[in-house]
Amino acid sequence: MARDAISPPAAEREEAAPPTPPALPTHPLAGLLAGRPLRVVGDVHGDLHAFRHAAATDRFVIQLGDLVDYGPDSAGAFRLMQRLIDEGRGLFILGNHDRKLARALQGRKMRRDPPLMETLAAFLREENSDVYQRALDDLARAPAWIVLGQSIFVHGGFHARMLGELPPPGLGTVTPLLSRALFGETTGRMQKDGYPERRLNWVDHIPPGYTVYCGHDRRSTDGRPWVRHGRMGGRAIFTDTGAGKGGHLAWIDLPPVL
Repeated sequence: MARDAISPPAAEREEAAPPTPPALPTHPLAGLLAGRPLRVVGDVHGDLHAFRHAAATDRFVIQLGDLVDYGPDSAGAFRLMQRLIDEGRGLFILGNHDRKLARALQGRKMRRDPPLMETLAAFLREENSDVYQRALDDLARAPAWIVLGQSIFVHGGFHARMLGELPPPGLGTVTPLLSRALFGETTGRMQKDGYPERRLNWVDHIPPGYTVYCGHDRRSTDGRPWVRHGRMGGRAIFTDTGAGKGGHLAWIDLPPVL
């Protein structure tokens, strides 16, 4: 997974989660999602062809972030997501690549990362003006995480505080909690390949009965989501299976969770 243009802060020290933490009682999406079966879609990374198949459903689509970069048609993938939003059939969680795109659209000085530069060039083409004109607003509205019942949807990684706090603005200051949502758990060190060193200790802090659906880390190469169980009895399901990078796009169908 490519580095973001922002160096994420050092991982926040984990606090043990309470045995039965309360989910948010009045989540803003409760009315929109009540009684609706879900389709949870992993990192798309510009793979429009695969995303079209994932979106061909009567289920409400929750896409777990990183819509753009690497694949052949990031603008097309974003346009399809915009259509799902307009039709009340889907939303996307903010991923680190989505946030990079937003900062570039804001005119921030960015490292000339080839995938980002290709995405930005595509968004600026005349034929994609419909996508470009509203992209920044859509990115600003994308939540950093969603808690629905005992299901948590986030791009990078979980923290127990997510069960009691609504997400901050995704394009604002990268707080430790927002960093966890976007980048997962990092050690503050860089690997030899230039990418942040990551760990999955956060999985052990998922409370019993809870499931975290996330992307960001590609842990599977066979097209099937990868499941990891934590010490407290919760589990994480990693849905990044390499779409846009020569792999597949994974999705999971769920019954209504509200």
